[in-house]
Amino acid sequence: MDTGEARRPAGEGHDTVKVRGRSVLEGAFALLDALRRSGGEAGVTELALLCGVPKGSVHRLLDQLVTLGAVERKGNRYRVGPQLYRLGQAWEPHPGLRPAARVPLQRLRAATGASVVLAVLREDMALTISSVPGDLEPLFPVRDGLAFRLDTAAGKALRGPLRGGAILDREDVMDGVCCASLPVRTPDGRTVAALAGMVPAGRPLDPLARGVAEAGAAISRALARGGPRTRVPAAAPVL
Repeated sequence: MDTGEARRPAGEGHDTVKVRGRSVLEGAFALLDALRRSGGEAGVTELALLCGVPKGSVHRLLDQLVTLGAVERKGNRYRVGPQLYRLGQAWEPHPGLRPAARVPLQRLRAATGASVVLAVLREDMALTISSVPGDLEPLFPVRDGLAFRLDTAAGKALRGPLRGGAILDREDVMDGVCCASLPVRTPDGRTVAALAGMVPAGRPLDPLARGVAEAGAAISRALARGGPRTRVPAAAPVL
């Protein structure tokens, strides 16, 4: 009778197929998430504690991930590898959204000095998919993959209909940080992202709100046109 359990060659250790009741694939993703939660770099012992998996199993999974380029090793430490980065860059929460936002985000940063993020709604969080660091560095560094709670300005802009201008945050969430955010909508009115600009406390927010509105409108126009065309090179460079 087929029990649904993964097949394995005779003599192969059970923990190469199952890791404490989890499949190898689940164990690999648990390790990658543990690397993310540890700040991007960790050793075998740290990862075993974070995942609740024996060190031997962690070591074997890491060796396989290193071979695939999903993880790279530096001494006794491990971090996410270039192949995983390449795969992650292919993810698009909405067709053409990131290419459409690239120039407007840069222009908003240049005009206001703000740290700028474009976020989408994922698993009850506002997940940053594009970002441009601004004057808040290093007080509040921004990066792709950063998650915000939904009670932030960006989270509120993602949650539903908005009337009356940008959502303003005057140090409501974090001391020393102010924010202006607006939803980014498709031509049919659907909210697909939120654009937010963050500046040090004490700066006037009206100019920032206007800049966010202009950048958001530019992104929406690009989406309506189908987004900027990106020419794919005949041969991708090997990193």
